Amino acid sequence: MNTEVVIKANNISKKYDESYALDSIDIEVSKGQIMGLIGPNGAGKSTFLQSVLGLLKTEGNLEVLGLDPRKDRHKLLKEVCSITDVAVLPKWMTVQQLLSYMDGVHPGFDLDKCISILSRTNIKLHSKIKVLSRGMVVQLHLSLVMAIDAKILILDEPTLGLDLVYRKDFYSQLIEDYYEGNKTILISTHQVEEIEGVLSDAVFMNQGRIVMQDSIESINKKYLELRPDQNSINAAKSLNPMHHRTELGREVMLFEDMDKDKLMELGDVRPPVIADLFMAIMETTKGGGQS
Repeated sequence: MNTEVVIKANNISKKYDESYALDSIDIEVSKGQIMGLIGPNGAGKSTFLQSVLGLLKTEGNLEVLGLDPRKDRHKLLKEVCSITDVAVLPKWMTVQQLLSYMDGVHPGFDLDKCISILSRTNIKLHSKIKVLSRGMVVQLHLSLVMAIDAKILILDEPTLGLDLVYRKDFYSQLIEDYYEGNKTILISTHQVEEIEGVLSDAVFMNQGRIVMQDSIESINKKYLELRPDQNSINAAKSLNPMHHRTELGREVMLFEDMDKDKLMELGDVRPPVIADLFMAIMETTKGGGQS
């Protein structure tokens, strides 16, 4: 596993008026990781990503590729690219003109790769950007960013406005880039179920704090969901699950650090999906100072 740290955040805080958008958070991101920032609106996901890009001044120590994002932003932007949920492109240009412009000004832009990505969409090179739908503008923006050879790719709600088919295609392309270029990727999204398959690590955030962070591999070992057989429900409850819910009339219990073989004697056992685990963690930390 690559242990080269590319983002190091220690005791990072950002306060607006009397509330914290970020409250003393610590995050380390290593080269090659695909880290998902997961949390509700106001959790601090976008604030953290903006601080990594040098767009916000924060308290604490933050290094990105060994640089201070605020002081060395001009150097950082040669190695980092990003896209947010608001795609803004020059409406007076044609798609071809925009691609030619990017090819001329950005040394890391791969024109052929961008055209290849666009070929899987309905976007025509001769079309003016002002006639494209919102979804097509997002597609174009994503195509531009994914064709840039950057060390770190930051995606803040990258697929808002896209239909399901293109969202799946986007994440498939993301994986190809990840394995080919060994990039580091940070993704913030509400569509947790769509990114679970691409993540190497997950960070759960709520009200500016980190509630949990771990690798997907460790999460799948640490947490297990049990759907007990009808005659094993009481035995399962006696094992003190950390959370339980009812799904389609059936009990579902979440356990932490529990022997898998022991649970398998009581019913169907599987790792929880990230969205369900997040909701369980949020409920169990209510009132505990973390939520």
